[in-house]
Amino acid sequence: MNTLKAICSLLVVGVISLSFSTASAKENKPVGITPTLASITVMHNGKPTEIKRNPDNKNTVNPAFAKTSRPCPPFCIQPMSLGKGIQTIGEVEVIDYADKMSKGDDSIKLVDSRTPDWVAKGTIPGAVNVSWVELTPKKGATTEGIMNVMTKQFGVKLAEGKDAFDVDEAIADGDTSKVFDFSGAKTLVMFCNGMWCGQSPASIAALRKFGYPAEKIKYFRGGMQTWEILGLSTAK
Repeated sequence: MNTLKAICSLLVVGVISLSFSTASAKENKPVGITPTLASITVMHNGKPTEIKRNPDNKNTVNPAFAKTSRPCPPFCIQPMSLGKGIQTIGEVEVIDYADKMSKGDDSIKLVDSRTPDWVAKGTIPGAVNVSWVELTPKKGATTEGIMNVMTKQFGVKLAEGKDAFDVDEAIADGDTSKVFDFSGAKTLVMFCNGMWCGQSPASIAALRKFGYPAEKIKYFRGGMQTWEILGLSTAK
């Protein structure tokens, strides 16, 4: 009888151990970006920085992005499309653009449109911060200031002899082709805090008003919200 009890005890222990082992195996399954891509390394602030997903199968979303009911306005749901010609993209496409940038393609710029206090908490590796405040007239941005961002950071050229007054006139006429040369303008991949954030849409609207080509603007609507939900790497 004692022998039978001992055998039964061993069987129970074995089943429990197997259950824990199976659960552990499930928890430790690899977390790739795609079935064929585990991670990429990009340059961020002059240093190689890896983009990957959090490998902990039990990881949960950053509390800063766990709220579901931010007040609207101002945190209203953004449309999927911001206008004809502007492409809305997802995380894999953003990673692809970041990868191309890291391999030397300087025709692309990944732009974090949020205010610096949010960016300081973490951004997508490879991104630069051009706050929506710098591009939005309602927030105090001037024509000259917007022109400076476009020409010094986005690859736009100002026609010879033209100034802010000429640009304002061209905007009023609905044709900025005589004041700006967009042939070398960068492809902008723009994002903010997510589908409830109006900061990158505001930046995009301002750029379009100044004539920036729609086909050279990519809108990452999910922004930091979905980036964090997917456990993707961030950088300071």
